[in-house]
Amino acid sequence: MPFRFSKSSKNRLLGVDPDIFKVARLAIEITNIDFGIPLHGGLRTQAEQYELFTAGLSKCDGYEKISSHQTGEALDVYAYVNGKASWKEEHLAMVATAMLQSASQLNVSLEWGGLWKSFIDMPHFQLQKKRPQLSDL
Repeated sequence: MPFRFSKSSKNRLLGVDPDIFKVARLAIEITNIDFGIPLHGGLRTQAEQYELFTAGLSKCDGYEKISSHQTGEALDVYAYVNGKASWKEEHLAMVATAMLQSASQLNVSLEWGGLWKSFIDMPHFQLQKKRPQLSDL
């Protein structure tokens, strides 16, 4: 039986880019581990972003350095294991497998913060930044 998002997670998906929304919706259906969207895991206001920055939970202050969450181009997740949120690497890697598989099936360019070199952010997914093509120049 596939998993489903809770009402809270569904509400936290409101305002995110339609591509990320579609990826998350497919991922929850194919995942081997339940997952959800934490508070401020989707679209964030400038004030919410700054609050996370001052708490040391983000590298972006929301003013000078804008987060992809503020544009709706990012999503944070948590695994849901034994009735509780889990941020364990092995659980988040399982969620990432479903998210990246879904992105591939839907032809969405998605990057996972768990693969970043400078700052590992395992709960984080974002649309890949479009790099200029030679034809754009």
